[in-house]
Amino acid sequence: MTVIAINEDGRLAGELAAAGASLVVVDFTATWCGPCQQIAPVFEQLSNKYPAAKFFKVDVDKCPSTAASHSVNAMPTFLFFRNKVRLARIQGADPSSLEAKIVELIGSGSGESSGDSGVAGHIDLSTMILKSGVECLNESDDHTLSDALTPGKGSYLESDCDEQLIISITFNQHVKLHSLKIDGPEIEGPKTIKIFTNQPQTLDFDRADSMEPVQLLELTSKDLTSKDPIPLRFVKFQNVSNIQLFIKDNQGGSDTTIIHHLGFIGSPVATTDMSDFKRIAGKKGESHS
Repeated sequence: MTVIAINEDGRLAGELAAAGASLVVVDFTATWCGPCQQIAPVFEQLSNKYPAAKFFKVDVDKCPSTAASHSVNAMPTFLFFRNKVRLARIQGADPSSLEAKIVELIGSGSGESSGDSGVAGHIDLSTMILKSGVECLNESDDHTLSDALTPGKGSYLESDCDEQLIISITFNQHVKLHSLKIDGPEIEGPKTIKIFTNQPQTLDFDRADSMEPVQLLELTSKDLTSKDPIPLRFVKFQNVSNIQLFIKDNQGGSDTTIIHHLGFIGSPVATTDMSDFKRIAGKKGESHS
């Protein structure tokens, strides 16, 4: 993979549309910017190391409207996109931070993009799940929530002492949730799910059972085997920092509940993650006028 140079306004929008679900990494640069020239060889190396992503370099002097439309006013600035949705922003010539963000969004050496949600205008939010903010009550020691969040490996989440589960997921930025992906067996798969958002702490089973949810789902076995996502009342999920699912029972009244895969489809509320604006000492981009 080589870095594609963008030297005229308007072209980047077309490239983002053509990239679809692939991760796109864009380097906003300038010939007079010292840090930009220092990190340029690193950016080229990363394009070869992560061929599943697409890498572009935008000359801000040749593409001033493009830079302005993305609020770029210092170089180098790196923006990350998927399905034309901006996922993150890094400002400054820090190779470690740049590669860490690529690994976070695409997976180190995976070779496959996990961002194709199948829903126009939205992405698979798996890369926006905060690992330290994931919790599951009553999960089996052998089959945990992390097994259901990483599909395709034959692993699954299973409840422990009875059929109920409470799943708590925190995102690394506020998101709009469009739908869920829930795959499970026809008998042990979940049936009644109460959904809560933006709770200050993980609910216990008594509270989850008695509280009014943001939305109540009654799934069928067909929902669990279909490739189609399960739609949410989108208007009620416009600013979500965390989501909790109380799985009350399963399809066949089995002793335990099993989920093969749990996914979240949506888009960031903002186009940037504020945590990406942390200042890198001595490596701020030069101002662009």
